[in-house]
Amino acid sequence: MAITSVSARGVRVPVTVDISQSTRKLNQRDYVIVQIRDSKSEFVGEGLSYVGTAGAKSAVELIDDVLSSTIFGGDPADTSGLYARLYQEGLMQGRRGILIRCIAAIDTALWDLAAKRAGLPLASMLGGHTGPVPAYASGGYYKAGDTDRPQTVREEIEFNKSLGFKDHKIKVGGASVKEDAERIKAAISVLDSNERLAVDANNAYKTPAEAIHATRSLEAATEGHGLWWMEEPLTPDDIAGHARISRSVDTPIATGEVHQTRHEFLQLLQQDAASILQTDAGVVGGITEWVTIARTALSFGVPVAPHWHANIHVHLVASAENGLVVEHFAKAKGIYNMEELMTPESRLEFKDGSVIVPDRPGIGWEFDTDKIARYEVK
Repeated sequence: MAITSVSARGVRVPVTVDISQSTRKLNQRDYVIVQIRDSKSEFVGEGLSYVGTAGAKSAVELIDDVLSSTIFGGDPADTSGLYARLYQEGLMQGRRGILIRCIAAIDTALWDLAAKRAGLPLASMLGGHTGPVPAYASGGYYKAGDTDRPQTVREEIEFNKSLGFKDHKIKVGGASVKEDAERIKAAISVLDSNERLAVDANNAYKTPAEAIHATRSLEAATEGHGLWWMEEPLTPDDIAGHARISRSVDTPIATGEVHQTRHEFLQLLQQDAASILQTDAGVVGGITEWVTIARTALSFGVPVAPHWHANIHVHLVASAENGLVVEHFAKAKGIYNMEELMTPESRLEFKDGSVIVPDRPGIGWEFDTDKIARYEVK
């Protein structure tokens, strides 16, 4: 059995609402989609990675020019060996950034193909369970022209609750600490005592001291309810700074959504820089690397609450002993627009604050060829 085809397509999907986080405006999202075929089965392995608000064309060129020939003719079942070959081949092109996201799309397609050949959902292939997995409702972005941000947050939390979610996350760092504190108060005002609120700063604060001040102010705004976690207070490169914040505040510090490969996560773990890792399979290099990182975190007693890519992460959290929760965006919010590329029946199901592991073989997604053609970046 050998890999006979590796094809990549880049797509750009517009965001339907005018939103921003602390550090950038989000008007579109770019993805790279990979399909892999082998010589002995009729199945097609499909993988996807989010590459940012631009970069789809560059991702396709990287796969076509650098990566695809590296695994062509290889054994598609040798996921670990093929990942090692892809990473080694990419050393000259940077070892991080968009190249690793491209490797992630390829690696995910290989796992999807393997699970399809086995006739199993990916979670089962990895030794996990099917059925419900804990999830939280993510969102709370800043909206252009919003004249009452606290009320907007309150309405979104109420919408999340109407969908059955008890845990929530909103953005901070894109407004003054005082204004963000008012948004926190508004969110807390509609939460029950057993419901949790996390906040996401998206690398907003310039120094550990600034982040510590902001975190303490937001903690105080909860009036004893507390925050579930503070996410990405600093630039991801400041691992020592994250460790300093962790020692200085009551709220657990979460980070890792833009960290890449096991090597960066080992630094986070060794320096005790995060109480929760947000390892993203579409960012770190794929499912192979995600599993390695999760198992390393387990030995440090650190849970993993992966960022984004919920359709993949539902399988990974279901199969990881230290898998904590899946980040979920309701499609109606217009933010998690990756599912716009999928057929309606293959989109991720959710119920009572959980997302459901699909019982179909592989990852369970099915891409809509008409939508791919519509959004493809040539």
